[in-house]
Amino acid sequence: MRSNPMPSLAVLTATILMATMAGGCRSRAAESNLPPLALDPGRVAVAGISSGAAMAQQAHFAFSDRLLGAGLISGPPYGCAEGDLSTALGRCMKGEPDAPDVVKLAERAKSLAEAGKIATLDGLNGDRVWVMHGASDVTVKEIVARASYAIYQALEREVEQPPVTGMELVWDAKRDIGHAWPTLDKGVACTTTEAPYIASCGFDAAHAMLETLYGAAPEEAAEAPRGQIHVFDQNAYRPKGEDAYLADEGMLYVPPQCAEGNRCGALIAFHGCEQNAASLERRFVEETGLNRWADAYDLVVVYPQTRASFMPLNPKACWDWWGYSGADYDTRDGRQLAWLAGLTAALGIPLDAR
Repeated sequence: MRSNPMPSLAVLTATILMATMAGGCRSRAAESNLPPLALDPGRVAVAGISSGAAMAQQAHFAFSDRLLGAGLISGPPYGCAEGDLSTALGRCMKGEPDAPDVVKLAERAKSLAEAGKIATLDGLNGDRVWVMHGASDVTVKEIVARASYAIYQALEREVEQPPVTGMELVWDAKRDIGHAWPTLDKGVACTTTEAPYIASCGFDAAHAMLETLYGAAPEEAAEAPRGQIHVFDQNAYRPKGEDAYLADEGMLYVPPQCAEGNRCGALIAFHGCEQNAASLERRFVEETGLNRWADAYDLVVVYPQTRASFMPLNPKACWDWWGYSGADYDTRDGRQLAWLAGLTAALGIPLDAR
């Protein structure tokens, strides 16, 4: 029996309806088992799919002054849910009863930036953004995913006296792909939407995304990655000791040249709902194609991991894009974004410039 993901945000809808009816960097790195690395803070980007795409865009807006861009697959636009789960499940997945208003969302982003809740909008200047939506994806409708692209256009063109210029924006929505991360040959049939939400499509989304974010690769990727996956303690970065509703362990892919001390960039890759390690073990980490291209691009790849919970209600281990972790979830003060800033600081690529 097929599940309808991303994943299973549709299953999350049913769950909700039923519920309604009834120290220093070196020491911190050692404590969390992070390997010693020499990372370039000027070559850091974020990526994600579905709820992970929402999280990646939240991170991009929150820390745009420290990130070079974002790769987004089938996610809603920044701020769409307005802290309300029913809005998230309707407007921000199905485009119902109406589509996301990107001008309104861009104006909100401007207000948050002026209040110091996210980076100033000129941090987006010159950034690179790659957004993809599959033609067979009915979990997140195209009008919603397109809004996650169009919000950047709105910031350039519609917001009064826009400070944002020079972004490179790519929109890819012509491929017959379901709600999944497309690969050359890993995962389920391309047009299906089912676990592991990784699909064999003859299309290497990892390459297309990284080419937009980092330019042409210095070399072709090998058939298999050559580096090592490290497991680290995510609890070491709880903001002010508060629970960020993450799993105990996250993962980090390190190419051999980065392990040997070469100066490397970093990509932070957010899985979607039901793609966390508790659901899929290492399939998201190992099958998206990111690791073999990380070898070619001199990048480490950070794979943070969520956990499922019923208090707060998040049974499918989604990233927080509607407010289950608190009212500031999509700002630099949100628990998951603050956690991310703590982790990256330990890696030597601090995101929060405050």
